[in-house]
Amino acid sequence: MPSASLRAEIVGWGKCLPDRVVTNVELAATLDTSDEWIRERTGICERRIVAEGEATTSMAVTAARQALERADADPRSLDLIIVATSTPDHLMPATASQVQNALGAAHAGAFDLNAGCSGFVYALTMGQTAIASGAFRTVLVIGADTMSAVVNWDDRTTAVLFGDGAGAVLLRATENDYGILSTLLGSDGAGDELLMIPAGGSALRASQQTLDDHLHGLQMNGRQVYRFATRILPDATQSVLLAAGLSLDAVDWVIPHQANTRIIEAAAERLKLPIDRFVVNVDAYGNTSAASVPIALCEAVEDGRIQPGQNLVLVGFGAGLTWAAAAVRWATEKPAGRRASWRQASRWALYRWAAFRTRLMRGVNRLMARVGRLWNVTIND
Repeated sequence: MPSASLRAEIVGWGKCLPDRVVTNVELAATLDTSDEWIRERTGICERRIVAEGEATTSMAVTAARQALERADADPRSLDLIIVATSTPDHLMPATASQVQNALGAAHAGAFDLNAGCSGFVYALTMGQTAIASGAFRTVLVIGADTMSAVVNWDDRTTAVLFGDGAGAVLLRATENDYGILSTLLGSDGAGDELLMIPAGGSALRASQQTLDDHLHGLQMNGRQVYRFATRILPDATQSVLLAAGLSLDAVDWVIPHQANTRIIEAAAERLKLPIDRFVVNVDAYGNTSAASVPIALCEAVEDGRIQPGQNLVLVGFGAGLTWAAAAVRWATEKPAGRRASWRQASRWALYRWAAFRTRLMRGVNRLMARVGRLWNVTIND
């Protein structure tokens, strides 16, 4: 039977941001916009975009390996991997399965979750619930999106907003008074058309017409999404704190989805919290969808803003429409000290073995497929 007080604590964290930086000035060269216009309306100065050969899985794997390194954890100890993404490498298989394979996490189950920009906090909730049930001890949660793959680069209303990236956290079971204290999930499907990629699914299948009409790109009603976000972000924050038994005064940091500085400022005003208690990095990375909250969390931990014993609220909102929040008490003790060199070497060897095994299995499968085709030809002749 699981303990009544069993919960998940964050013991590792990591992020991945592509090297390529695209500034507002670069976008203004091809769009009817300007650096000043973008900054005033969004707060965004630049964003990161994947290079050739990079995609959601590769970013997710990099972030995951950082999280495992930070916790000095063996990938083979993972029980479950959850990847929140709206931009998987393929419709199938799941990005999480590809991450599981690249990590050599032989004992882990894996699945994807799509809740738009709320996805990471949704996945964090699933990880917390899995651990609280007693069925899992160690869960890897990743938010990763390649938004540049679904943005219409001729549409200035959306092209200037988004970037690519990934963030990950490693959850481990604890009975202490820190970790994930409470979570909240919400959805209102009546707002589905406010933020949507219309084509490419079973309802509107890919065709020359859908390509000509740019229906495979992201479409957004910015004004309505803004109204939704400025209402739901403070409401979700207050609700999840109530569930955790915390007041707003007890919150050290709010880590919101990084969509727009005006949304974050409006939420701060409504909550009557100073803006300097919000972690904000949208200026540097734009809206990285499900990756935005974990990337902001990682940066705030790495630069020393988040300290042991502090109370955090992670809150997201996005397509669906969806929203999610989590109240977290950061570990009272740092979860990892000096890494054992043999464990680092073990992870290095495991990652290379996983890559070799993948190439070997794919080669064998392709060879068997070719042999099968030749056999059929011989039989038919």
